[in-house]
Amino acid sequence: MTTPVLIVGAGPVGLAAGCELLRLGIPVRILDSAAERPRGTRALQLWPPALDVLRGLGLLDSAESRGLRVRTMSYHLAGSRRLKVALGSANEPLLLPQEQTNALLEQRLEELGGKVERSAEVTRVRTRADGVSVEVRGPAGTETVHADWLIAADGVRSRVREELGIEFAGDRVPMTFLLAEGSIVGSYERGHVHYFFGRSGALVFAPMRNGNVRIAAAVPENTSLTPESVQTLLDERGPGGLRVGRLDALRTFTSSERIAVPLRRGRCFLVGDAAHTHSPVGGQGLNLGLQDVHNLAWKLAGVIQRRLTLAILDSYERERRQAAEQIVHTTHQMIRMFTLGPTAARVRNLSWRGLDATGVLRRWFVPLLAGWRIRYSGSLSADGSVSRLPGRGPALLLRNLPQAGARTPHWVPRSGPGVQSAFRLLTLGSPGGELVRRGRSMAAHRSGLLTHDHLPRRGAGFLLLRPDGYVAASGTTPTGLDRVEHLLDRLAVPQGSES
Repeated sequence: MTTPVLIVGAGPVGLAAGCELLRLGIPVRILDSAAERPRGTRALQLWPPALDVLRGLGLLDSAESRGLRVRTMSYHLAGSRRLKVALGSANEPLLLPQEQTNALLEQRLEELGGKVERSAEVTRVRTRADGVSVEVRGPAGTETVHADWLIAADGVRSRVREELGIEFAGDRVPMTFLLAEGSIVGSYERGHVHYFFGRSGALVFAPMRNGNVRIAAAVPENTSLTPESVQTLLDERGPGGLRVGRLDALRTFTSSERIAVPLRRGRCFLVGDAAHTHSPVGGQGLNLGLQDVHNLAWKLAGVIQRRLTLAILDSYERERRQAAEQIVHTTHQMIRMFTLGPTAARVRNLSWRGLDATGVLRRWFVPLLAGWRIRYSGSLSADGSVSRLPGRGPALLLRNLPQAGARTPHWVPRSGPGVQSAFRLLTLGSPGGELVRRGRSMAAHRSGLLTHDHLPRRGAGFLLLRPDGYVAASGTTPTGLDRVEHLLDRLAVPQGSES
């Protein structure tokens, strides 16, 4: 028996992949080498694009009830005043321990009819033109699993990536990080993530919902793992007046900046830490992995269900490599900012005061952290040629319309609940205009591929929106819709035929 999609790895990224595909009607099989679900907070910070994945799976309310929203980033600059940057609802992350994220996703997976097969270790991967064969060693012995498609979500030390002979290109980050979690005695603001830039180094202080606090800092390699060493860090780099109470976790670790080359081989896709890894500064890792899944699931489902051509899968490598490169670059710059010497740190502090005074921190840096500034160049078409479509609409509206590859603007109303699998054409302007009539007609003739909504708005225009929250095309005239139709015709499998 051949399974449509085999997922290797049952961390949050693998579980999300299973949930999204099952919601879209695609059977999956999920294997994990561990005997039990992993414990601990691990990846803690879920930024809004990752929360959109949970929202689509109907899990956001449950996640909110278990986590803590971060309303403010507080930057404590040595010898200077504190900068309090209110994030705004569109940019607020949720602090949710990874074991809670895993539990929510696995529960949803089971509700959708899936299950995790544990103690199932992949020992060999063989690819074919029409599928994949995977040897798996489990409690009952060795089994060969045949699948049409494989998604590798098996982490930084991915066995699937190794079996496919894919290079994990990059370098080790030349520093050691300390992470401690437990209770802290003293007064501090909750609902904030505190960044302390002291004269002796930087420290991150993140209060969690359960009353515990996560402390993270770059430290010398030989730092001892004791409550006393954590207390010293708090005294030297923190605000003062805080005392370490109970420690539930204390460890040091290193990280790397690596991206797999390629992210896809034949019918095998790498997602999450199997595809890329970077510094933990900024809490971007799990968010990047969940967005890998959000990018891939609707495309793969469309191909399996013979609604979309195989060519659309070529965009996964291009788009997610761009996203990974942008995040690796951002986290690399953040490491440099966190580890400056005394002179450069004073310059940084002066610069940050200026950025705060002019509003740049709030307008530019916060959306960068939140993940809204990830951009794809080109488009879903094989030649990458479609971007903003030409038109003669009002100049003001044209400037405000995002180009292809940008995130869907916050002013666009959300579509209905659930994981979406169809493109969404949003027309703007007069309800009785030609764009609206064309939009309705296009959606009526492309049932299952395209839906249409209208938003009354000054000036005329349209956005073609992808299921994963990105813009596929934009324009201002009916002529622009001609090219949208051409794009959709190239991506759609003609009725009565197979891809």
